[in-house]
Amino acid sequence: MSIQARRERERAERERLIVTAARELAESEGWDAVTTRRLAAEIEYSQPVLYSHFKGKDAIMAAVAIEGCADMAAELRAARTSAADPRQALAAVGAAFAAFADRHPALFDAMFVHAVDLPFATPEAPPALQEAFGELREAVRPFAHDDNLGTLTETFWSGLHGLMTLMHSGRMRREDHEKRMALLIDRFAR
Repeated sequence: MSIQARRERERAERERLIVTAARELAESEGWDAVTTRRLAAEIEYSQPVLYSHFKGKDAIMAAVAIEGCADMAAELRAARTSAADPRQALAAVGAAFAAFADRHPALFDAMFVHAVDLPFATPEAPPALQEAFGELREAVRPFAHDDNLGTLTETFWSGLHGLMTLMHSGRMRREDHEKRMALLIDRFAR
């Protein structure tokens, strides 16, 4: 292995370590606890090393969001492709989205709540963002009929997002979650 290849591999490993540490710290203590000083201490590197990889916390959060979208895309794809019919696929994707948001609330916030410097809804969006949206789009496609598929998918996504965000913030009762999800799926699967 060349020296250049080794350095690139080591750099990628440090970036991975930083992103993983940020993600774990955010999930355990919230995003306010994620600072470059705290991350440097967690991964046992200096702050300048962190800044050699990321411009700051916002850039780290964007990297976490991209990773989260890749993880979510994989889970949505598995849910969609294992369903027997389009209605079940839509319901399975909705359930997978909700389960992901429940299991990873800080990650969900980095992906969809906090402002991050990522181009959403554009061709320049990172592939992981496009893949996650693409899985939602494929679940919605059989129900689009004459509607604009992109707009309908955004509406479905915003419904899922809104339900999860309002429930996480205590503005809707958790015990009615399944009823709300069933209503959302019923309205889209017509």
